[in-house]
Amino acid sequence: MTTPSTRIRAGDQDRERVATRLQEASGEGRLTLGEAEERLAAAYAATYVDELTALTRDLPEPTPPRPPRFPRPLQVHAAVVAVLSALLVVRFAVSDAEFFWPVFPVFWLGVSLLAHAAVRGRGRVVPY
Repeated sequence: MTTPSTRIRAGDQDRERVATRLQEASGEGRLTLGEAEERLAAAYAATYVDELTALTRDLPEPTPPRPPRFPRPLQVHAAVVAVLSALLVVRFAVSDAEFFWPVFPVFWLGVSLLAHAAVRGRGRVVPY
């Protein structure tokens, strides 16, 4: 009887993840073309996870992507505020009002945008 192995077998997703990292490292100039080809061949031929980790051990960890400075919902809100403000100003321009009445709704639209940005900045929002 043989003793059971404590090594974990690698799956296709594991191999693809390592192959992608090797290709990125080659594109960054961290690996030569020959090294990249050798490591890619070894990655696709790997049976165990520890064989895959040995292929990327000398490479730095990839930097995680930065979240966008202005998330998509905030961009949409800002666009709606801009369009509504422009429509209000055009409506004022074609009317014969004596005072600039759009200042009040534009003010509240701006306040709503600032409140939205503040709430999102605190991170207490449900992602959508």
